[in-house]
Amino acid sequence: MNDAQWFRENRLDNSQPNLVNPDGDSALMLAARQGRAELLRDLIARGVDVHVLDSYGNNAVWAACYAESEVCIRDLIGAGCDPDYRNPAGNTVMAYAASSGKDAVVHLLLELGADPNIANDDDMTPLDLAASLTSFKLLRAVCAA
Repeated sequence: MNDAQWFRENRLDNSQPNLVNPDGDSALMLAARQGRAELLRDLIARGVDVHVLDSYGNNAVWAACYAESEVCIRDLIGAGCDPDYRNPAGNTVMAYAASSGKDAVVHLLLELGADPNIANDDDMTPLDLAASLTSFKLLRAVCAA
């Protein structure tokens, strides 16, 4: 699927990529959620707002984490999207990755300097929320250091 077709199918305007579709999704957020790295890079190069939030209050790094897209995560953080952004419940993308058993994403976020010690509004850290032994061990090693 080419980019023009993708914009049409997602009810977005390619000439105004910062606008949201009727579902409230921006092109950047959808590209990140779908792991469409080339499209995401194009959007960043076109100057879209990398600080956009989805309807749940999550940023695009969160969406790229959902897709488990290393390239998208790297590109978004490199473009200035905050890996330590706290959503309305106080959770960071690290908390989401740890609680979802996304071990490779936890490792990547640690590599990219995300803070593993940020507690959410319930005073729980990513270590507290770790759903897999691998994520638990990764986080424990960093948090104990």
